[in-house]
Amino acid sequence: MPSLLPDHRTRGTLLHQAANTINAYLEHLAEWPVVPQFNNAELRRFLEAFEFETPQDNRQILAKVCQAMERWGIHTAHPRCFGLFNPTPAFPGVLADLLVAGYNPQAGAWHQNPFAVETERHLIRYFAKRFALGENAYGHFTSGGSEANTTGTLVALTRRFPDFPQHGLRGLKAQPVFYGSAEFHHSFDKIARQCGLGRSALRQIPVTDADVMDVDALAARIRQDRQAGFAPFMVVATAGTTNAGLVEPLTEIAAVAAQEGLHYHVDAAWGGGVILSDALRPLLAGIEAADSITFDPHKLLSVPMGAGMFLCRQHRWLGDTFGVDTDYVPDSDIDGLDNYRQSLQFSRRFIGLKLFMSLAVAGREAYGRQIERQFEQAQKLAEKLRTEGWHVVNGASMGVVCCVLPDLPENADPGTAYEAIASAVRQSGEAWISTTRLGGRPVIRACVTSYLCRENDLDVLVNALSRARRETLG
Repeated sequence: MPSLLPDHRTRGTLLHQAANTINAYLEHLAEWPVVPQFNNAELRRFLEAFEFETPQDNRQILAKVCQAMERWGIHTAHPRCFGLFNPTPAFPGVLADLLVAGYNPQAGAWHQNPFAVETERHLIRYFAKRFALGENAYGHFTSGGSEANTTGTLVALTRRFPDFPQHGLRGLKAQPVFYGSAEFHHSFDKIARQCGLGRSALRQIPVTDADVMDVDALAARIRQDRQAGFAPFMVVATAGTTNAGLVEPLTEIAAVAAQEGLHYHVDAAWGGGVILSDALRPLLAGIEAADSITFDPHKLLSVPMGAGMFLCRQHRWLGDTFGVDTDYVPDSDIDGLDNYRQSLQFSRRFIGLKLFMSLAVAGREAYGRQIERQFEQAQKLAEKLRTEGWHVVNGASMGVVCCVLPDLPENADPGTAYEAIASAVRQSGEAWISTTRLGGRPVIRACVTSYLCRENDLDVLVNALSRARRETLG
């Protein structure tokens, strides 16, 4: 159909139109309200006009879609989107996604696109070396942290129960259980169900007063489970908790996992990016003891969604877990580099190109300095909030600032009050923040995720919070 591949001139016109629109959007990004105001009925009316029976002009559709992207969605690329680890995309990564969409390489098997597979292998080796996982380490790119954490769980099950890939959970003599703190990422809640373990297999270990895993409680629960006839197989530590950006005691948790003979997985989806900074790298002390690591370049490294990474200490663990033989996929010339044989996915997008191009253009040191600046901005935000009477409860850890009001009225419910304040800030369009619970208590959460964030952006947020506080609480 000509509409699916227009002629050369029309393609050039459409690409030019799209490029100009995105370029203008990025140029004027800071002028947009972070949260556009609209109602959902308006959006649904817009979509209902597309009945898909009559073809429409490419240029008109492109213009309408661009307008819709700008009109109906939070502008996560905005320097005042202090949100859920959604950064301003690195422009080399934007170009990479365009190239990947246009060339449409298949990265599932080496023979289908050696450049894609070898490029990702090069990146995997690079980061495995930065994380000091050893000479036999390997891994692959994923859609995000959830897939990487699922991969880690399946690898851990296979290591502990070699017959698991063949016979599944029904072939095991005892119920497998695994451990994470109360501040773990909730992908593991889903993973327990996806893998057939059930939610009761996830042991949530209490946290200390510092809101990180209580290592003594971990060791005690493992002993208790063994005595009760359960089969522990994995411990998960978090390097950059979602709620507060905290790094759990990686070295101490590693020691417990080693003593108990358990697979040690570190979920560093957010915090893993500091591995590029010589100054911040010590925050991850102990991660070199991990058996496997989850790391999301689409977070601190600012490449476009979605780009996750799974790394593990031994290449063969992936083949043991995911290895398959097919009649319809030709054997590759280079053994061990077929992604479909060592991951959850078969057909796969060339995910790594956006990281490759961004790292190649910026360089590691510049990336590291940018992450350092983002963390410094979070420290400045914490100081400004303290000046306005807020109490920062997490020390502005890894770019995340969680705060409470020490002088809430006695009759005010903290959760309701903080959500009202955060909602008022969002409705103003000046910034985006959220609420969460840390150590069981409601808090307001802001995270410096954009490399475009400057001090005046912090001032806008603090002023918006102060105004919302006055209007909400009086």
